[in-house]
Amino acid sequence: MKTKVKPLGGRLLVKRLEQTESTKGGIIIPDSAKEKPKEGKVVALGTGKLDKDGKKVAFNVKVGDRVLFTSYAGNEITVDDEEYLIMSEEDILGVVG
Repeated sequence: MKTKVKPLGGRLLVKRLEQTESTKGGIIIPDSAKEKPKEGKVVALGTGKLDKDGKKVAFNVKVGDRVLFTSYAGNEITVDDEEYLIMSEEDILGVVG
């Protein structure tokens, strides 16, 4: 997926994964009761965070990884009617899979 947004520094661009419409038991969840998913796919990486010596620190995630993040992670942006999150790598709790 090619986007027009390139995060800077130690930030990354994440596309939220859609939440399912029903539970495993078949109960349909109305829109008013849905929480925003805390899972997404990494779309782009920044240029890299600098350590105290001025050297770039490698990211622990890569483009295409499914990640879990905190509830209030990042800043929501909309580009070409698509919603994304720009967040720091520190907001990521783990990689799925």
